[in-house]
Amino acid sequence: MIGVLGGGQLGRMLALAAARLGFDVTVLEPEPDCPASRVCARTLTAPYDDPAALLEMARTCQVVTFEFENVPAPVVEQLQAHDALAAPGRLALATAQDRVTEKTFLRAHGLAVADFAPIATAEDVAAAMARLGPRALLKTRREGYDGKGQTWVEGPRDAEAAFARIGGRPAILEAAVPFVRELSVIAARGWGGEIACYPVGQNIHRDGVLRTTRAPAQVSAATAAQAEAIARTTLQALDYVGVIGVELFELEVGALLVNEFAPRVHNSGHWTLDGCEVDQFEQHVRAICGWPLGPTQPLAAVEMENLLGFEAEQWAKLAADPSARLWLYGKRTAREGRKMGHVNRLKPLG
Repeated sequence: MIGVLGGGQLGRMLALAAARLGFDVTVLEPEPDCPASRVCARTLTAPYDDPAALLEMARTCQVVTFEFENVPAPVVEQLQAHDALAAPGRLALATAQDRVTEKTFLRAHGLAVADFAPIATAEDVAAAMARLGPRALLKTRREGYDGKGQTWVEGPRDAEAAFARIGGRPAILEAAVPFVRELSVIAARGWGGEIACYPVGQNIHRDGVLRTTRAPAQVSAATAAQAEAIARTTLQALDYVGVIGVELFELEVGALLVNEFAPRVHNSGHWTLDGCEVDQFEQHVRAICGWPLGPTQPLAAVEMENLLGFEAEQWAKLAADPSARLWLYGKRTAREGRKMGHVNRLKPLG
Protein backbone atom coordinates (compact mmCIF):
# COMPACT_ATOMS: atom_id res chain seq x y z
CA MET A 1 0.00 0.00 0.00
CA ILE A 2 1.26 3.44 -1.01
CA GLY A 3 -0.06 6.53 0.76
CA VAL A 4 -0.58 9.71 -1.27
CA LEU A 5 -1.24 13.06 0.38
CA GLY A 6 -3.45 14.93 -2.06
CA GLY A 7 -6.25 13.73 -4.30
CA GLY A 8 -6.06 15.96 -7.37
CA GLN A 9 -5.05 15.02 -10.89
CA LEU A 10 -1.46 14.22 -9.94
CA GLY A 11 -2.67 11.88 -7.20
CA ARG A 12 -5.03 10.30 -9.70
CA MET A 13 -2.26 9.60 -12.21
CA LEU A 14 0.03 8.32 -9.46
CA ALA A 15 -2.69 5.90 -8.34
CA LEU A 16 -3.19 4.68 -11.91
CA ALA A 17 0.55 4.10 -12.35
CA ALA A 18 0.82 2.34 -9.00
CA ALA A 19 -2.11 0.05 -9.80
CA ARG A 20 -0.48 -1.02 -13.05
CA LEU A 21 2.57 -2.15 -11.07
CA GLY A 22 0.41 -4.10 -8.61
CA PHE A 23 0.27 -1.62 -5.76
CA ASP A 24 -2.77 -0.35 -3.87
CA VAL A 25 -3.06 3.34 -2.98
CA THR A 26 -4.59 5.16 -0.03
CA VAL A 27 -5.28 8.86 -0.66
CA LEU A 28 -5.60 11.42 2.13
CA GLU A 29 -7.55 14.44 0.90
CA PRO A 30 -9.75 17.04 2.66
CA GLU A 31 -12.19 17.32 -0.27
CA PRO A 32 -14.64 14.42 -0.74
CA ASP A 33 -15.12 12.91 -4.20
CA CYS A 34 -11.71 14.09 -5.39
CA PRO A 35 -10.34 12.88 -8.76
CA ALA A 36 -7.94 10.38 -7.16
CA SER A 37 -10.60 8.89 -4.88
CA ARG A 38 -12.34 7.22 -7.83
CA VAL A 39 -9.27 5.25 -8.97
CA CYS A 40 -7.59 4.31 -5.69
CA ALA A 41 -8.16 1.49 -3.23
CA ARG A 42 -9.01 3.70 -0.26
CA THR A 43 -9.66 7.36 0.55
CA LEU A 44 -9.24 9.06 3.93
CA THR A 45 -11.27 12.29 3.91
CA ALA A 46 -9.63 14.56 6.47
CA PRO A 47 -7.28 17.56 6.75
CA TYR A 48 -3.67 16.72 5.87
CA ASP A 49 -2.56 17.26 9.46
CA ASP A 50 -5.37 15.23 11.05
CA PRO A 51 -3.66 13.05 13.71
CA ALA A 52 -6.02 10.09 13.40
CA ALA A 53 -5.81 10.03 9.60
CA LEU A 54 -2.01 10.26 9.66
CA LEU A 55 -1.81 7.44 12.20
CA GLU A 56 -4.02 5.29 9.99
CA MET A 57 -1.93 6.08 6.93
CA ALA A 58 1.29 5.27 8.79
CA ARG A 59 -0.21 2.02 10.08
CA THR A 60 -1.45 0.76 6.72
CA CYS A 61 0.99 2.20 4.13
CA GLN A 62 4.53 1.01 3.52
CA VAL A 63 5.58 4.36 2.03
CA VAL A 64 3.87 7.78 1.90
CA THR A 65 4.35 10.47 -0.75
CA PHE A 66 2.53 13.66 -1.78
CA GLU A 67 1.15 15.12 -4.97
CA PHE A 68 1.65 18.81 -4.21
CA GLU A 69 4.01 20.92 -2.14
CA ASN A 70 1.53 22.78 0.07
CA VAL A 71 1.01 19.84 2.41
CA PRO A 72 2.21 21.20 5.81
CA ALA A 73 5.86 20.17 6.25
CA PRO A 74 5.36 19.01 9.88
CA VAL A 75 3.07 16.29 8.52
CA VAL A 76 6.17 14.40 7.37
CA GLU A 77 7.52 14.50 10.92
CA GLN A 78 4.21 13.22 12.28
CA LEU A 79 4.30 10.32 9.85
CA GLN A 80 7.90 9.53 10.71
CA ALA A 81 7.02 9.62 14.41
CA HIS A 82 4.72 6.70 13.63
CA ASP A 83 7.61 4.90 11.86
CA ALA A 84 6.23 5.64 8.39
CA LEU A 85 8.57 5.94 5.41
CA ALA A 86 8.05 9.27 3.64
CA ALA A 87 9.46 10.23 0.25
CA PRO A 88 10.43 12.87 -0.63
CA GLY A 89 11.42 13.97 2.86
CA ARG A 90 10.70 17.01 4.99
CA LEU A 91 13.70 19.01 3.70
CA ALA A 92 12.40 19.08 0.14
CA LEU A 93 8.89 19.97 1.22
CA ALA A 94 9.90 22.73 3.65
CA THR A 95 12.41 24.23 1.22
CA ALA A 96 9.96 24.40 -1.69
CA GLN A 97 7.22 25.96 0.45
CA ASP A 98 9.12 29.20 1.08
CA ARG A 99 10.49 31.02 -1.95
CA VAL A 100 13.20 32.84 0.01
CA THR A 101 14.32 29.59 1.65
CA GLU A 102 14.28 27.87 -1.76
CA LYS A 103 16.37 30.53 -3.52
CA THR A 104 18.81 30.68 -0.60
CA PHE A 105 19.16 26.88 -0.59
CA LEU A 106 19.79 26.68 -4.34
CA ARG A 107 22.37 29.48 -4.24
CA ALA A 108 24.14 27.84 -1.28
CA HIS A 109 24.63 24.73 -3.42
CA GLY A 110 26.21 26.63 -6.28
CA LEU A 111 23.14 26.98 -8.50
CA ALA A 112 22.41 30.28 -10.22
CA VAL A 113 19.11 32.01 -9.47
CA ALA A 114 17.69 35.46 -10.17
CA ASP A 115 18.84 38.10 -7.70
CA PHE A 116 16.27 38.51 -4.93
CA ALA A 117 15.42 40.16 -1.62
CA PRO A 118 13.11 39.08 1.21
CA ILE A 119 10.18 41.45 1.72
CA ALA A 120 8.21 42.17 4.89
CA THR A 121 6.86 45.66 4.20
CA ALA A 122 6.12 48.00 1.31
CA GLU A 123 9.19 50.01 2.37
CA ASP A 124 11.30 46.87 1.80
CA VAL A 125 10.02 46.72 -1.78
CA ALA A 126 11.03 50.30 -2.52
CA ALA A 127 14.46 49.82 -0.94
CA ALA A 128 15.16 46.57 -2.81
CA MET A 129 14.27 48.15 -6.17
CA ALA A 130 17.44 50.21 -5.97
CA ARG A 131 19.49 47.00 -6.20
CA LEU A 132 17.24 44.76 -8.27
CA GLY A 133 16.43 47.20 -11.04
CA PRO A 134 13.64 49.46 -12.28
CA ARG A 135 11.20 46.54 -12.68
CA ALA A 136 10.96 43.45 -10.49
CA LEU A 137 8.59 40.59 -9.70
CA LEU A 138 6.94 40.47 -6.28
CA LYS A 139 5.71 37.05 -5.09
CA THR A 140 4.27 35.82 -1.81
CA ARG A 141 6.82 33.72 0.04
CA ARG A 142 4.33 30.91 0.55
CA GLU A 143 1.61 29.36 -1.55
CA GLY A 144 0.62 30.94 -4.81
CA TYR A 145 0.84 28.94 -8.04
CA ASP A 146 -0.09 29.31 -11.71
CA GLY A 147 0.57 33.05 -11.53
CA LYS A 148 -1.41 33.62 -8.32
CA GLY A 149 0.12 35.65 -5.48
CA GLN A 150 2.49 37.63 -7.68
CA THR A 151 2.66 40.98 -9.42
CA TRP A 152 5.16 43.10 -11.33
CA VAL A 153 6.45 46.20 -9.55
CA GLU A 154 6.85 49.05 -12.00
CA GLY A 155 9.40 51.15 -10.13
CA PRO A 156 9.72 52.35 -6.50
CA ARG A 157 6.56 54.47 -6.76
CA ASP A 158 4.56 51.29 -7.37
CA ALA A 159 5.94 49.59 -4.24
CA GLU A 160 3.06 50.31 -1.88
CA ALA A 161 0.36 49.44 -4.40
CA ALA A 162 2.18 46.26 -5.46
CA PHE A 163 2.53 45.12 -1.87
CA ALA A 164 -1.21 45.69 -1.42
CA ARG A 165 -1.93 43.68 -4.59
CA ILE A 166 -0.45 40.55 -3.00
CA GLY A 167 -2.37 41.15 0.22
CA GLY A 168 0.49 42.65 2.23
CA ARG A 169 1.92 39.20 2.91
CA PRO A 170 5.57 38.22 3.48
CA ALA A 171 7.13 38.11 0.03
CA ILE A 172 10.17 37.84 -2.19
CA LEU A 173 11.20 40.42 -4.76
CA GLU A 174 13.00 38.95 -7.77
CA ALA A 175 14.99 40.82 -10.38
CA ALA A 176 13.58 40.64 -13.90
CA VAL A 177 15.32 37.92 -15.90
CA PRO A 178 15.96 38.58 -19.61
CA PHE A 179 15.46 34.94 -20.56
CA VAL A 180 15.19 33.57 -24.07
CA ARG A 181 12.86 30.73 -23.13
CA GLU A 182 11.67 28.65 -20.22
CA LEU A 183 12.86 25.06 -19.88
CA SER A 184 12.36 22.29 -17.36
CA VAL A 185 13.88 18.96 -16.52
CA ILE A 186 12.13 16.05 -14.85
CA ALA A 187 14.41 13.76 -12.89
CA ALA A 188 14.17 10.97 -10.33
CA ARG A 189 16.38 9.65 -7.54
CA GLY A 190 16.10 6.34 -5.75
CA TRP A 191 16.86 5.32 -2.17
CA GLY A 192 20.36 4.22 -3.19
CA GLY A 193 21.21 7.57 -4.78
CA GLU A 194 20.72 6.43 -8.38
CA ILE A 195 19.44 9.18 -10.69
CA ALA A 196 17.56 9.18 -13.99
CA CYS A 197 16.81 12.33 -16.02
CA TYR A 198 14.30 12.84 -18.81
CA PRO A 199 15.11 15.03 -21.83
CA VAL A 200 14.69 18.77 -21.34
CA GLY A 201 11.29 20.25 -22.18
CA GLN A 202 10.49 23.74 -23.43
CA ASN A 203 7.59 25.45 -21.65
CA ILE A 204 5.25 28.18 -22.84
CA HIS A 205 3.29 30.06 -20.17
CA ARG A 206 0.36 32.42 -20.53
CA ASP A 207 -0.81 34.58 -17.60
CA GLY A 208 1.47 32.60 -15.31
CA VAL A 209 -0.08 29.25 -16.29
CA LEU A 210 1.72 26.52 -18.22
CA ARG A 211 -0.07 26.07 -21.55
CA THR A 212 2.34 23.99 -23.63
CA THR A 213 5.41 21.81 -23.18
CA ARG A 214 7.43 20.62 -26.17
CA ALA A 215 9.80 17.74 -25.59
CA PRO A 216 12.49 16.88 -26.23
CA ALA A 217 13.34 20.57 -26.50
CA GLN A 218 15.62 21.73 -29.30
CA VAL A 219 18.62 22.52 -27.11
CA SER A 220 22.35 22.07 -27.53
CA ALA A 221 24.14 19.13 -25.95
CA ALA A 222 25.83 21.62 -23.61
CA THR A 223 22.50 23.07 -22.47
CA ALA A 224 21.04 19.60 -21.93
CA ALA A 225 24.08 18.58 -19.88
CA GLN A 226 23.84 21.79 -17.84
CA ALA A 227 20.16 21.17 -17.08
CA GLU A 228 20.84 17.57 -16.04
CA ALA A 229 23.71 18.70 -13.80
CA ILE A 230 21.39 21.20 -12.09
CA ALA A 231 18.80 18.48 -11.49
CA ARG A 232 21.42 16.09 -10.11
CA THR A 233 22.81 18.73 -7.75
CA THR A 234 19.32 19.58 -6.50
CA LEU A 235 18.37 15.93 -5.91
CA GLN A 236 21.59 15.18 -4.06
CA ALA A 237 21.48 18.35 -1.94
CA LEU A 238 17.95 17.50 -0.81
CA ASP A 239 18.76 13.79 -0.26
CA TYR A 240 15.68 13.38 -2.42
CA VAL A 241 13.74 10.23 -3.27
CA GLY A 242 11.14 10.36 -6.03
CA VAL A 243 10.49 12.53 -9.08
CA ILE A 244 11.25 16.25 -9.09
CA GLY A 245 10.49 19.03 -11.57
CA VAL A 246 13.11 21.78 -11.96
CA GLU A 247 12.06 24.92 -13.84
CA LEU A 248 14.79 26.86 -15.63
CA PHE A 249 15.36 30.14 -17.47
CA GLU A 250 17.67 29.96 -20.49
CA LEU A 251 19.61 33.18 -20.99
CA GLU A 252 20.82 34.49 -24.33
CA VAL A 253 24.42 33.55 -23.47
CA GLY A 254 23.34 29.92 -22.95
CA ALA A 255 23.52 29.91 -19.15
CA LEU A 256 20.63 28.49 -17.11
CA LEU A 257 19.06 30.02 -14.00
CA VAL A 258 16.88 27.96 -11.69
CA ASN A 259 13.42 29.46 -11.32
CA GLU A 260 12.09 26.93 -8.81
CA PHE A 261 11.72 23.24 -8.15
CA ALA A 262 8.60 21.21 -7.42
CA PRO A 263 9.07 18.26 -5.01
CA ARG A 264 6.65 16.02 -6.91
CA VAL A 265 5.62 14.90 -10.36
CA HIS A 266 5.22 17.98 -12.51
CA ASN A 267 2.85 19.41 -15.12
CA SER A 268 5.72 19.88 -17.58
CA GLY A 269 6.42 16.14 -17.32
CA HIS A 270 3.00 15.04 -18.58
CA TRP A 271 4.49 14.56 -22.03
CA THR A 272 6.25 11.45 -20.70
CA LEU A 273 2.88 9.68 -20.37
CA ASP A 274 2.89 9.05 -24.11
CA GLY A 275 6.42 9.96 -25.09
CA CYS A 276 8.44 7.56 -22.93
CA GLU A 277 8.37 3.88 -22.12
CA VAL A 278 8.32 4.72 -18.40
CA ASP A 279 6.48 7.95 -17.61
CA GLN A 280 7.12 10.26 -14.66
CA PHE A 281 4.31 8.76 -12.58
CA GLU A 282 5.56 5.20 -12.87
CA GLN A 283 9.08 6.49 -12.28
CA HIS A 284 7.99 8.13 -9.04
CA VAL A 285 6.34 4.92 -7.87
CA ARG A 286 9.45 2.94 -8.80
CA ALA A 287 11.70 5.37 -6.90
CA ILE A 288 9.74 5.56 -3.64
CA CYS A 289 9.14 1.78 -3.60
CA GLY A 290 12.79 0.89 -4.07
CA TRP A 291 12.37 -0.51 -7.57
CA PRO A 292 14.98 0.01 -10.31
CA LEU A 293 14.47 3.31 -12.11
CA GLY A 294 13.09 2.92 -15.61
CA PRO A 295 14.43 4.14 -18.96
CA THR A 296 13.92 7.81 -19.83
CA GLN A 297 14.73 7.82 -23.54
CA PRO A 298 11.96 9.41 -25.64
CA LEU A 299 9.96 7.21 -28.00
CA ALA A 300 8.42 10.20 -29.76
CA ALA A 301 8.47 13.97 -29.80
CA VAL A 302 5.50 15.35 -27.89
CA GLU A 303 3.65 18.63 -27.63
CA MET A 304 1.65 18.68 -24.41
CA GLU A 305 -1.19 21.19 -24.17
CA ASN A 306 -3.06 21.86 -20.95
CA LEU A 307 -6.85 21.97 -21.23
CA LEU A 308 -8.16 24.76 -19.01
CA GLY A 309 -11.76 25.27 -18.02
CA PHE A 310 -14.23 24.64 -20.81
CA GLU A 311 -11.49 23.73 -23.30
CA ALA A 312 -11.99 20.15 -22.11
CA GLU A 313 -15.37 20.20 -23.88
CA GLN A 314 -13.40 19.67 -27.10
CA TRP A 315 -12.91 16.06 -25.98
CA ALA A 316 -14.73 14.50 -28.94
CA LYS A 317 -12.64 16.38 -31.49
CA LEU A 318 -9.42 15.61 -29.61
CA ALA A 319 -10.32 11.94 -29.24
CA ALA A 320 -10.83 11.73 -32.99
CA ASP A 321 -7.32 13.03 -33.74
CA PRO A 322 -5.06 10.01 -34.38
CA SER A 323 -1.97 11.99 -33.34
CA ALA A 324 -3.49 13.07 -30.00
CA ARG A 325 -3.59 11.25 -26.67
CA LEU A 326 -6.25 12.74 -24.40
CA TRP A 327 -6.04 12.73 -20.59
CA LEU A 328 -9.03 14.02 -18.61
CA TYR A 329 -8.78 14.40 -14.83
CA GLY A 330 -12.26 13.48 -13.68
CA LYS A 331 -13.00 16.84 -12.09
CA ARG A 332 -16.73 17.32 -11.59
CA THR A 333 -16.94 21.02 -12.41
CA ALA A 334 -15.17 23.11 -15.04
CA ARG A 335 -14.34 26.72 -14.31
CA GLU A 336 -12.23 29.33 -16.03
CA GLY A 337 -8.52 28.58 -15.70
CA ARG A 338 -8.97 25.24 -13.93
CA LYS A 339 -6.81 22.40 -15.24
CA MET A 340 -9.30 19.86 -16.52
CA GLY A 341 -6.97 17.68 -18.56
CA HIS A 342 -4.24 17.73 -21.16
CA VAL A 343 -3.58 16.40 -24.62
CA ASN A 344 -0.31 14.96 -25.91
CA ARG A 345 0.29 15.26 -29.64
CA LEU A 346 2.91 12.84 -30.91
CA LYS A 347 5.39 13.44 -33.71
CA PRO A 348 8.39 11.47 -34.98
CA LEU A 349 11.70 12.18 -33.26
CA GLY A 350 14.26 14.28 -35.08
